[in-house]
Parts: sequence; structure tokens; C-alpha cells
Amino acid sequence: MKFCSPMLVVTDLARSRAFYQEVFGLRVISDFGANITFTGGLSLQTKDSWESFIHKPAGEIAFGGNDAELYFEEDDIDAFLVRLGGLEGIEYVHPPQEHGWGQRVVRIYDPDLHIIEVGESMRVVCKRFLGEGMTPEQVAERTQMPERFIKNCMK
Repeated sequence: MKFCSPMLVVTDLARSRAFYQEVFGLRVISDFGANITFTGGLSLQTKDSWESFIHKPAGEIAFGGNDAELYFEEDDIDAFLVRLGGLEGIEYVHPPQEHGWGQRVVRIYDPDLHIIEVGESMRVVCKRFLGEGMTPEQVAERTQMPERFIKNCMK
């Protein structure tokens, strides 16, 4: 068995499609009307069709649970944050922050209140710390990444 892809239920497929295309640059690779699949494997399903698939009434489909997220990585987080700041209607879960291990991230909501995290790749984090003069050992301790990974970042 293999895991194939995440699927999100959405109330307005056109609005969500535009959001994922504009904010993340995803392209639609399959469009079945009530379901679309983007590059990267993310799928969106209309709420109406989802209700019929799982045989549940509309009142049992909930949004905004704050209990899961989709995770994207961006090598140039600063440029992404500037671009994100220029888009209308973006609702932030929290402002950009740096985790204790050094990774800078931002979390936003999509139009149906699914949480989306965008973080810099750990390779970029390690290179940033190395560029600031930290030793590979210090970077490994700070980032919790193996020294072998840190040394590969130095290449």
C-alpha cells in the first residue's frame, strides 16, 4: 500500500483553485468538475460531492478545526513573505516566526480555514547559520539536524 495524496473539502472550488494557483503557484493537472488535482498531489473536492460520498449531512462537515495543516517549503522565505503581503484577503494564523531550531515559517488559512504552513527548507536554514559563522557542530545542535546533513549543506 502507498499513500497517494491529501484531499481538502472546499465550499467554493473556483475560489480555492484560484487561491492555490495564486499563492503557491500550483497548476491543475486533473479537473473532474467536482474534484481537481494540482501539481504536488494536492486535491480539492467540492463540499456537495463530499457529502454524498461519505453519506453525511452538511451540518456534519466542519471547517476551521485548527487540527491539521498542509506544509510547503520555500527557499526564499523573505521574497515569499513580501509577495504574500501584497495579496488581498490573506488571513494569518500567526505572523512570520522563527522556531527554536531556526526555521522561519508563516501559517495562513486558505478560503475554507484549512491551515497552510510555509517554511524555509532546513537546507536553507543550515546554510544561513553557516553563513553567519556558526560551526557545523553548532548548526547541528541548533537545528537538531545530523552533522552529516550539515556537511552536505556546505557543498
